[in-house]
Amino acid sequence: MTRTEHDFLGEVTLPETALYGIQSVRARENFSLGYRNTNPRLLRAMVLVKKAAALTYERLEEEAGKGRYRAIASACDRLLAGEAADMFIVDALQGGAGTSTNMNVNEVLANMALNIMGEPAGAYHLIHPLDHVNRGQSTNDVYPTALRIAAVSLLRDLSGQCAKLQEALQKRENEFDAVKKLGRTELMDAVPITLGSAFGAFAQAVARDRWRLYKIEERLRQVNIGGTAVGLSGNAERKYRYLVIETLRELTGMGLAASEYPMDITQNNDVFVEVSGLLKALAVNLMKIAGDLRLMNSGPHGGLGEIRLAPLQMGSTIMPGKVNPVIPEMVIQIAIKAQANDYALTMAASAGEFELNPFTPLIADALLESLGLLERGVHLLRVKCVETLEADPKRCAALLESSAAFASAFVPALGYDRVSRIVAQGQGDQDKVREELRRAKDSAAP
Repeated sequence: MTRTEHDFLGEVTLPETALYGIQSVRARENFSLGYRNTNPRLLRAMVLVKKAAALTYERLEEEAGKGRYRAIASACDRLLAGEAADMFIVDALQGGAGTSTNMNVNEVLANMALNIMGEPAGAYHLIHPLDHVNRGQSTNDVYPTALRIAAVSLLRDLSGQCAKLQEALQKRENEFDAVKKLGRTELMDAVPITLGSAFGAFAQAVARDRWRLYKIEERLRQVNIGGTAVGLSGNAERKYRYLVIETLRELTGMGLAASEYPMDITQNNDVFVEVSGLLKALAVNLMKIAGDLRLMNSGPHGGLGEIRLAPLQMGSTIMPGKVNPVIPEMVIQIAIKAQANDYALTMAASAGEFELNPFTPLIADALLESLGLLERGVHLLRVKCVETLEADPKRCAALLESSAAFASAFVPALGYDRVSRIVAQGQGDQDKVREELRRAKDSAAP
């Protein structure tokens, strides 16, 4: 069974059971990239915005219209509970600044609300995707508001994971405090350190990331809902504008605030560039930490072997017994992806013109992907790597003893040049070097 829907461009035939409508189908055909659908966290946030609008109009509407908005709010609840996820059919990357995603949500909600009222899908004279579900709204205030809500939610998740990773690294710092090892600069022998201090430095870097991510949330809590097309609130009633933000705060549990200048938020996306920049900083630190863990784990016999990562899976199809540092390698790839997304987002944000940025879908896709990947990556780095690795104190001591790292301690007494000559003359025999340095120090003593 099918149904036919019409717009000013013509008509489209849909399955009778489809909750999406003509605009969703056109978008699916026009943007048939085979990439991926709109991010589920963005869709969820958009449904929350629609629910806030429906509840607001239920309060404002005369008794005869309350049932319509009550049905729309009930449809929102069903979508938020996970129903009809397969009805969101629009590709994440699309022309029109997100209009197609907004219409997909509008159509699904309208038809689900109609079903709740016992009416068939497509009976838009009763509940219309635009006249009712999208009443007092524009893609240009719904989409950015939803993106900010989704970003705040994911930021909180990521910040929480960073806190747990910081704690796990600090625990390792304490556990390995007595394990002396060789420090390295530019991959060359440097001075003695402890394995604990290495993990302490990791923890400090993650602590900075955690704090930066916590603070940036406040930038995202200003929203332009009620600003409609360009931020001037065309077609949005005054009472609605005040009530919808209050309702949205209640639904999300976030300290959202109506922007003092909605036109700014409608057209400018620099806040997402700022957030992405902090994600890039986190990615840089994760890449460094993962790289160091990978190197310290190298071997087990031909490399450093200062730590042992937990064996997780077979590492080779030809070399029996080989185990690879797969979690650090995964984290490094996530870090690279987040940095690439930052570049894409930056370019998209800078390409807007006048009162709107048409490339907001790319901004949303890149930002939310990075947030999700980093959150899961930080979690896996902690539980499958940091919390399960083991130190090899004997190997750390052996590498330290075989180096000339101790020689730096003699520089104040003997001078840099004299110590350098003694180290060079020792030709790698560190016992001989130690003896010569001690003798030289004793003879230099007053």
